[in-house]
Amino acid sequence: MDLSALSDFLLVASHGGFGRAARASGRPKATLSRRVAELEASLGARLIERGERSLRLTEAGTLLHARTGPLLGEIAEAGAAVRGGMDRPRGRLRVSAPLLLSDTALGRIAARFVRAYPEVDLTIRSEDRLVDPVEEDFDVVIRVNPRPDARLVGRCVLRDAPWLVAAGDAVRPDPRVDGGPTPLSCVVRAEPRPGEVWTVREGSARLAFAPVPVLRLSSLPMLRDAVVAGAGAAVLPRSLVGGDVAAGRLALWGWLEGPPNEVWALHTSRRLVSPKVSAFVSYLAEALQPSDAHPGAPRTQSG
Repeated sequence: MDLSALSDFLLVASHGGFGRAARASGRPKATLSRRVAELEASLGARLIERGERSLRLTEAGTLLHARTGPLLGEIAEAGAAVRGGMDRPRGRLRVSAPLLLSDTALGRIAARFVRAYPEVDLTIRSEDRLVDPVEEDFDVVIRVNPRPDARLVGRCVLRDAPWLVAAGDAVRPDPRVDGGPTPLSCVVRAEPRPGEVWTVREGSARLAFAPVPVLRLSSLPMLRDAVVAGAGAAVLPRSLVGGDVAAGRLALWGWLEGPPNEVWALHTSRRLVSPKVSAFVSYLAEALQPSDAHPGAPRTQSG
């Protein structure tokens, strides 16, 4: 495939017409039309349907634009960096992040990051939905326990253990004599399944609790506030309540058995990861590194 002709096709497709592409690039309209026609001939497929006043991409054209546009953009960015001897973090960086991480950590992390990398224009958009990084133009998406996605690669920046916590002055109920799970008044976000048991570790001890909801709230910060106020116990992420436990506002009654929650920073390209993306992901992983070695505390790891 002629990469120069491909670049001309992407230019026309992104501007929505030969005339607009010609005006934006300063190249003759006839030249762009000829180059796209040559590309179509070499591929044996029509890429653009030409109308009197407008054009539209064919199915083949749409596929080619989606698969090659980001790659050529990264190649151009890498070439500009090498030519200018400026292979450093710079330019616009758009990040999608879940609400809890945004509310508890990303404000201060973002502030420190832009001080460290003043040439990066950082935007973080916070929402609890699965955004499409390609369609919605995000450089990095942060996800909790993400499902495998062949389009995305990245790094686990935080392993966040779920902790069972209660108010600092609360008394943990004694285990049942018969060894069954101990009923536990708790604050929940989702109704426990029938027969659900919370099995936690505290040192070498293994404890089992049967959750009995006394309050249902829709967000983790609300759960945390209700537990501090003495409403009951709750299972909450270490990253949210670690400071409260250290300050004595909450008591740690153990950490749940099983794998921790994983927070991943993902991006779309395996080949050319821009300096700004690499810098942000590395900075995020370092900033989320836990400051203590308490059992159940998360650790960062490359993906």
